[in-house]
Amino acid sequence: MKTTILGLLLVIVSVQGSFAQNPATKSFTPAEQEIVTLSKDKWQWMADKNADVLSKLFHEKAMFIHMGGAWGTEQEVNIIKSGGIWYKKADIHEVSVNIIDNTAILLNRIDLLAVVGGNEVTNPFMVTEVYVKQNGTWKLGSLSFTRLMTPPSPGQTPDSH
Repeated sequence: MKTTILGLLLVIVSVQGSFAQNPATKSFTPAEQEIVTLSKDKWQWMADKNADVLSKLFHEKAMFIHMGGAWGTEQEVNIIKSGGIWYKKADIHEVSVNIIDNTAILLNRIDLLAVVGGNEVTNPFMVTEVYVKQNGTWKLGSLSFTRLMTPPSPGQTPDSH
């Protein structure tokens, strides 16, 4: 009986842990770690408004899905350059990565501090990033924000934009 309960408990814990991992504690394969690092770098480049580097990362046909609409690479780069959306800081809480052939799907659970239309806002998001490997280089093909109904981490104030 104790063995059965212990076994069931281990299965539950391992299943829960397999969905999304804290990037500091998860052990990723080298290919997965490459995507995790690229995503983390992307958040910093967005915070720095480094549109030149981002335009090289973004696939020319990429799509960006936000709370306020959806658009392509050119408009996203222009929004970042102009400061229309300033991705000031992404606090990353969980990361998962699945690689299928030349496509990588990364999920981030984040609290995003951003300036939108001159207003500073913080929102909890699940962000889906899809990367496609072309000629040995990963390109971002889609970035999609899904606002979570759970409040941001302690000390954060939920806002909408």
